[in-house]
Amino acid sequence: MTISFDDFLKVDIRVGRITRAEPFPEARKPAFKLWVDFGPGIGEKRSSAQITKHYTPDGLIGRQVLAVVNFPPRQIGKVMSEVLVLGVPDAEGEVVLIGPDHEVPEGGRLY
Repeated sequence: MTISFDDFLKVDIRVGRITRAEPFPEARKPAFKLWVDFGPGIGEKRSSAQITKHYTPDGLIGRQVLAVVNFPPRQIGKVMSEVLVLGVPDAEGEVVLIGPDHEVPEGGRLY
């Protein structure tokens, strides 16, 4: 399916910094609860992410990630997920996070 550039612009993808990460044992599939700071204007948002294969909660703190910030909140177990943290699958289908390869200000929009 082909989309227009205007369609792409409707998806608001921003960089944020993970400020807190905890195990999410109530999730159906192994996951972490994340708190991501997107800076002034958006602030800190929560998410649930199935990223337990390659990451630990302590190792996630301070990491910059990309996330969709304009999807409606979604209830995942006991967590209200407010953003979708983005990743791509490795050779085994496990999630590898996407983020900038240099430090950038929180809240910067992908373009």
